[in-house]
Amino acid sequence: QVQLVESGGGLVQPGGSLRLSCAASGSIFSIATMGWYRQAPGKQRELVATVTVGGNTDYAASVKGRFTISRDNVKNTVYLQMNSLKPEDTAVYNCNADIVGVAYWGQGTQVTVSS
Repeated sequence: QVQLVESGGGLVQPGGSLRLSCAASGSIFSIATMGWYRQAPGKQRELVATVTVGGNTDYAASVKGRFTISRDNVKNTVYLQMNSLKPEDTAVYNCNADIVGVAYWGQGTQVTVSS
């Protein structure tokens, strides 16, 4: 059974920072491309960032330069460091593990950017 458990969401003021964590159970982590997605109210889910097993990263244009994705292959955890947060970053953030096209999802964590 694969489980992904996110943490680290919350309420932050514009310009602030948050770090999301996603802990993966099972033996998938070492072979999975890990990613973060988000879905704002009334909008479609969108890709935020991904990191491959080898450490290659990719980012949505809207977060490039502000967000950093990383992974710890010993702790089976992927992180999303979010800086210079904007109100438009408000969304539910979901962790994703992709193993040769098979996707696993966490339950999501709410990030709210508001003054």
